[in-house]
Amino acid sequence: QVQLVESGGGLVQAGGSLRLSCAASGRTFSGVVMGWFRQAPGKEREFVAAIRWSDISTYYADSVKGRFTISRDNVKNTVYLQMNSLKPEDTAVYYCGAGLFFSEYVADRRKYNYWGQGTQVTVSS
Repeated sequence: QVQLVESGGGLVQAGGSLRLSCAASGRTFSGVVMGWFRQAPGKEREFVAAIRWSDISTYYADSVKGRFTISRDNVKNTVYLQMNSLKPEDTAVYYCGAGLFFSEYVADRRKYNYWGQGTQVTVSS
């Protein structure tokens, strides 16, 4: 079992920044993919960014490229999502997920076996 705990959400004005954290505990695998997804009210959960733990390959949704950065701390078993130049449309509950699969599936939420409880991000205009 893998446990994931997100933190770092909050309320920020448009153009501001936030950093989300996802602390992983329990059984871990070197080839695991850690991803961030978000879900706005009335919408499906959508892919934001992902990182492969072993080689630090990173993947981003087009909507966040150049604004968000995903990274990981191998010692703390934590994945971060640095979010800059935030927009009101970034408002959502952000979820951290983990799973073992090929990189071509990083944007497919069905491939992630473990999820955190989510953290709310609200961007005011």
